[in-house]
Amino acid sequence: MALYELRTYTLYVGKMGEAVDLYQKYGFPALQSGGHDAKLVGYFQGDTGVINQIVHLWKFEDDADRRAHWASVFANKAFVEDFAARFRPLVMNQEVKLLHAAPWGPHP
Repeated sequence: MALYELRTYTLYVGKMGEAVDLYQKYGFPALQSGGHDAKLVGYFQGDTGVINQIVHLWKFEDDADRRAHWASVFANKAFVEDFAARFRPLVMNQEVKLLHAAPWGPHP
């Protein structure tokens, strides 16, 4: 059964532009170059409700697959040093939810 991980980063007010720039220049290219984007369903930005958030959804085979994925991402020097070290100070709050698909309806 697939396991989905929903990650929500709430940024400090006024930091979205800097965060988007970091993702475009360093974060996503590092994920792509390491092949870490294969399990990514998508990145999203909130426009109403709680704003100043970057949300991403990942799909894994199971928890072991999820743990191996993140271990590999954080072993990627370009991701950690060029992106994560610069991105973390912009983050006010991080929330991670693990989700299982409901037994009805479509799933990504």
